[in-house]
Amino acid sequence: MDKPALRSTLRAARARFVADEGVAAQRLVATLQLTEHAVPHLAGATIVSGYVSDGEEVDPLPLLFRAIDRGCDVALPRITGRDRPMVFHRWLPGDDLVPGPLGLLQPRVDADIVDPDLILTPLLGFDAALNRLGQGAGFYDRAFAERPAARRIGLAWSVQAVDALPIDPWDIPLHGVATELGWITA
Repeated sequence: MDKPALRSTLRAARARFVADEGVAAQRLVATLQLTEHAVPHLAGATIVSGYVSDGEEVDPLPLLFRAIDRGCDVALPRITGRDRPMVFHRWLPGDDLVPGPLGLLQPRVDADIVDPDLILTPLLGFDAALNRLGQGAGFYDRAFAERPAARRIGLAWSVQAVDALPIDPWDIPLHGVATELGWITA
């Protein structure tokens, strides 16, 4: 299956998963379980970047709060255009977020720019080799290429796992994926 078709299939699977009444009732518990699976992998990080969930993506806020509790600075990405690199800005709970391109909420332009050493990453799909399928704009792959030493952790629901993803030369794999069922590493 090509990437656009796979994105459509995985978006639908994720939407069904989070809309399921049984899952909806357990979503907070699932998010907290996922957070607990990921917390040990914050070790050694000083600046942890998260993202603002679109409602179907895993919400990284509990994990960002845990990072703050561990003394880490926290950042969120800011996008200014499709052909521009993603920039990470320091963020604290309560800081203003503003609408950005692609319907994303992001830090204000005057927030301090930082360079994360751990990037919590949204995704549509992942495989056992820790390849990641994103939305298709390439922002995270470019950010990963600019920060090769940063740890890359995907946050996903278990239904987002696939046997194998089609890979392009610019795709950069993750170091691990946390789901509500556990921690996945290659």
